[in-house]
Amino acid sequence: GFVVVAVAAFFLVVSLEQRSEAAPRDSYTLDAVFNSVDGVNVGSDVRLAGKKIGSVSAITLDPTTYRALVTITVPRAIEVDGKREPFQLPDDTTAQIRTDGLLGGAYISLMVGGSFDYLPPGGRIEFTQGSVDLLTVLSSAVSGLSDDGGADEEEPAAGAPALEE
Repeated sequence: GFVVVAVAAFFLVVSLEQRSEAAPRDSYTLDAVFNSVDGVNVGSDVRLAGKKIGSVSAITLDPTTYRALVTITVPRAIEVDGKREPFQLPDDTTAQIRTDGLLGGAYISLMVGGSFDYLPPGGRIEFTQGSVDLLTVLSSAVSGLSDDGGADEEEPAAGAPALEE
C-alpha cells in the first residue's frame, strides 16, 4: 500500500513540475485569429526562430466571424548569455501554423517584424496564416498535371522536319 502511494506522489510531483515549465508564472497571453487551425491543439508549441518559447493555451470559435481564436502563452523574459532579458514581440509580428514534416505535429511559428511598438499583454497578433491542407494542395497539383490541354505529343517547331516512324 505504501509503495503505491509513494509512486503516485512521485508522478504527481513530476507532472506538476512539467506543467509549471509549460506555463511559467512570468508569462502573458496573446490572441491570434486564424481561418483554419487544423492540427493545432491546446499545448501545441509556439516557436520563434525554430525554438520553443511558449504554447497554445486556448482555442475557441468566434461566433460572429466563424474563425478560430487562438490564445498563446509567451514569456515576459528569455535567457540570453545566462541572464534573464525582457522579451516583447513587435506589433507587426506574424503567426503561421506550420508542421514538422509530413507526419509531424502542428505548431505556431512567430516571425517578428521591424516595428518599434510592442504587443501588450492580452494583445492581438493581426497578421496570421492558417494551416494548409496538404491533401487539397496535392489534389490540385495532380489535377493541374492532368489538365495539359490533351496534348500528349509535342508539335514540331515551325520549319523543323517532322519525324517519321
